[in-house]
Amino acid sequence: MGNDAFDGIRVVELAQWVFVPVAGALLADWGADVIRVENPAGDPYRGLATQGIGTDSDGINLSVALANRGKRSVALDLRTDEGRKLLDKLLETADVFLTNFRPAVLRRYGLDSAELTRRFPKLVYARGHGFGVRGEGADRPGYDSSAFWAQGGMAHVLTPPDRDHPINQRGALGDRNGGMALAFGIATALLKRERSGEGSVVDVSLLATAMWTLSSDVLAALAGGKPRATAGRGGAVNPLVGAYGTKDGRHIQLVFLQADRYWADFCRLVGREELIEDPRFADLKARAENLEACVAELEAEFAKRTFEEWKELLTGIDAPWAPVQAVEELLTDPQVLANDYIGEVETEDGRKYSLPNVPVQFDERPAALGRAPEHGEHTETVMLELGYSWEQIAELKDAGAIP
Repeated sequence: MGNDAFDGIRVVELAQWVFVPVAGALLADWGADVIRVENPAGDPYRGLATQGIGTDSDGINLSVALANRGKRSVALDLRTDEGRKLLDKLLETADVFLTNFRPAVLRRYGLDSAELTRRFPKLVYARGHGFGVRGEGADRPGYDSSAFWAQGGMAHVLTPPDRDHPINQRGALGDRNGGMALAFGIATALLKRERSGEGSVVDVSLLATAMWTLSSDVLAALAGGKPRATAGRGGAVNPLVGAYGTKDGRHIQLVFLQADRYWADFCRLVGREELIEDPRFADLKARAENLEACVAELEAEFAKRTFEEWKELLTGIDAPWAPVQAVEELLTDPQVLANDYIGEVETEDGRKYSLPNVPVQFDERPAALGRAPEHGEHTETVMLELGYSWEQIAELKDAGAIP
């Protein structure tokens, strides 16, 4: 399949910031011609300074690069009649219209789903939003830190109960999860169109993405419970599921869900065979009844060895565990490197930079990542493709439809 699964598919993207543009980037990774339409001032995300990877970076704006890799950029002023007509010309060539503009704005420009699906029956109309397209919140502005993190319950379940205020979300956490769901929805709609000849309207909200991410907690709530964060100490329910501190202040995560299967082998591995016969820890039920005592034994054992010593020792047991790593350690993680989870982009002037790769691979190969476009970089090229002459392009500039 290579890098061309969506070869021949044109996506017209009228979107800003991260959530919906990420979906477009994922389609571009696999060969779609994604034309992002920006206003003359550009996507405001281009101006965001964040974590040294935006406008506060010394080089490439990596935030923009990640959300817009492999696309082309056209600058249009949709407030002008000529700019709006240009967008219509683009839509006539489109397989997918991708947007995160709010319903009232889309209606004002004649770009609502009812209008475009009437005019273009084969079009896949895909929209990402904060709170869904029905109900009182349909027109509310929504970022992932509001719709996904706050209203979606993420902050509540992930904040330790001893804190007075919710913990903050990591950058664009909900946006990138929602973008993956939206790209999946678009791919599904394109498959349906291939079979039926009909387009579809695809919707993904950040609120729904949070609920899907928290499905286990939602199920618990549906069953009458009240999910709440735990303190994160090892063995909150099953002593063999939890994070344990090492001698040098790091942590190892055990996930021995089938605890009876692994208990004896683990005790032998660490040289504590006497614990196998200890009636307090004989089986899952006994260890649950003596939870604090079992956790105390494990905490004391883990405190005897360093992080690196534990990583080496635990290779001797065929059981699920992992080191609790810092993000910067992922950059040299052997599994990350072996599986090409970090991609490289090379620009025309020879500069190179790295980005997290799309988590999907085809035929054991990652996507070949393209660079993100400069604001309006492909405006004239796309106009020529649509049949405009240079004289007409000059007239559009004079009319203010394109910068």
